[in-house]
Amino acid sequence: MRVLMFGWEFPPHITGGLGTACYGLTQGLVKNGVDVVFVVPKAYGDEDAGVVKIRSASEVSFDITGKQHAEFWGRIKYLEVGSNIIPYIAPETYSKVLEKTHKTGASFTSRVFSRNYEFSGEYGINLMEEVARYALVASSLSLKEDFDVIHAHDWLTYPAGIAAKQTSGKRLIVHMHATEFDRTGGHVNQQVYDIEKEGMKAADTVITVSNLTRNIVVEKYGIDPEKVVTVHNAVEQKKTYSGLGIKKHFNEKLVTFLGRITFQKGPDYFIEAAAKVLQKDKNVRFVMGGSGDMLLNMIKRVAALQIADKFHFTGFLKGEEVNRIFSMSDVFVMPSVSEPFGIVPLEAMRSSVPVIISKQSGVAEVLHHAVKIDFWDIDAMADAIYGLCNYNGLAKMFKKWGKQEVENLKWKDSALRVISLYEKLINEK
Repeated sequence: MRVLMFGWEFPPHITGGLGTACYGLTQGLVKNGVDVVFVVPKAYGDEDAGVVKIRSASEVSFDITGKQHAEFWGRIKYLEVGSNIIPYIAPETYSKVLEKTHKTGASFTSRVFSRNYEFSGEYGINLMEEVARYALVASSLSLKEDFDVIHAHDWLTYPAGIAAKQTSGKRLIVHMHATEFDRTGGHVNQQVYDIEKEGMKAADTVITVSNLTRNIVVEKYGIDPEKVVTVHNAVEQKKTYSGLGIKKHFNEKLVTFLGRITFQKGPDYFIEAAAKVLQKDKNVRFVMGGSGDMLLNMIKRVAALQIADKFHFTGFLKGEEVNRIFSMSDVFVMPSVSEPFGIVPLEAMRSSVPVIISKQSGVAEVLHHAVKIDFWDIDAMADAIYGLCNYNGLAKMFKKWGKQEVENLKWKDSALRVISLYEKLINEK
């Protein structure tokens, strides 16, 4: 079986959980005998691909005057020409960017239709232009590659998945890792919502990473529940990072937040809980790893609460940097307001770090040995942090059983469920 898979990022070039999930799933598929051609907007040559074939959309050139490509452009007309959209950016920053960059529909279409196109592969001012070009590339690749089924990850690649389906006639699976409702707290960008809905309507099967996300897909997008299937994420198992010999240069306990510093991840609740803990226990330090549109406001809030001497901002962490911070951490907290799944708690548990997660997260559906609180309940969050930092027996229990539990959440098992969906679609055809 061969899968033509579309994703926007792949390790080590990632901005969050999407790239990590794509990597884990593809490796699980390969271990189960599936051949995967993974297409990214821009390949850097150092992707940790293993036996996965990486294709760079930047290296695909074609003549738009060809009949097939000209016909295809009409099929993706719902992409707004000349759109300016940047996810995960503060409104004031967005306004400044628009002051510097003015895009017209004419220049947009000119670049999209050019014979050669260099993708940035990022989430910048030309994002929708790149989404449109990526879809054209998908149309071209679907005529050149030999494959059995199409798999598109998240909204950025849904137009590409639709293009490949319409050009090749093969079945399409779209993977919903996060909805626009998760990212924005209900203040949806209509264009992104429309692309998500169009992608799921066109798909033969929709995979969601949790039942929480599945409910949103069915209720908010009106997608037929019969074709929406939950496949929970997992965590890479081949490495463990506890006991690396890394020592803290301070005696206090370390409590960690790691993720995008955006509304969705609830960083403000983490800071408020930290202030409450420090009122009772000065022997604790807090660290916030990540970047995002709320970072400046979070720094200001820490200063206003006068806890800056106990609070550290590291910026975006990846790879060994994440492993190092977990090796020093005593507690990990994920207070997400709306989290479709959440892989980072699994990585923390794999490193023998007790975790506190919000009940509003998909990962709460599969974890038993984690403290679960409502994201808004900062008192409960503070109590849980205090307890894990001060009661050794409690912390040891969560370390031991949490690590054992997460070792049973394997990408190979998740991949088997996905393969069964592939086989069902292929056999139906």
